[in-house]
Amino acid sequence: MFEVAVVSEQPVSLAGLEKLASDAADMRVTAAVATVEELLEMAGLYDVVVLDLPEYADAAEISLAASLGSPLVSAGWRRTGLLTAVRAGARGCVGHRTEQRDIREALHVIAGGGFYVCPRLVGRFQEELARGGGEEPSGLAPREIETLRLIASGFTHAQIATRMGLSPATVNTYAKRIRAKLNVSNKAELTRAAIELGHYQQKQPLSRAAA
Repeated sequence: MFEVAVVSEQPVSLAGLEKLASDAADMRVTAAVATVEELLEMAGLYDVVVLDLPEYADAAEISLAASLGSPLVSAGWRRTGLLTAVRAGARGCVGHRTEQRDIREALHVIAGGGFYVCPRLVGRFQEELARGGGEEPSGLAPREIETLRLIASGFTHAQIATRMGLSPATVNTYAKRIRAKLNVSNKAELTRAAIELGHYQQKQPLSRAAA
């Protein structure tokens, strides 16, 4: 019996993906949560982690999910490339309009140790392979770039967590990865790197809700 975890901030998508996986006779959904952070707190391991993301596939979120199982990523794919997701650890990629039968096939392929790309995305995946993926030059994922901008602008990790809707532990993880990718060891070097990469922005005051 394959164990599956489903992650989606959208209740309808969460319920739909949970039912889709549960309908398979050889699969059992043992976790259904809104965020990867919640899944990490459960400290479980899974054969497949179905990660439903909004408009773009967040490489940092995928990497966190990959520490718990083989990620099947469902996303809009408007801002992040398929190769970026795969390099972050995704074992399968589907879209929000992918047919249910294709998602079932993806679950079984990934649970069996394989790799899957939805038929609707194969052409795009081949194009990305041909041009090398078009990744952000620094290698930072969208959420890591957002974190870098806020750190360089003087926000604390706690303030960043509030603004981004994340736990402080996740922000700390992002910060460690940013320093490793940029090969910097302190905030001064990190700020200089942010300026050089064009990711520095003037600090804006916190809103009442975020203060």
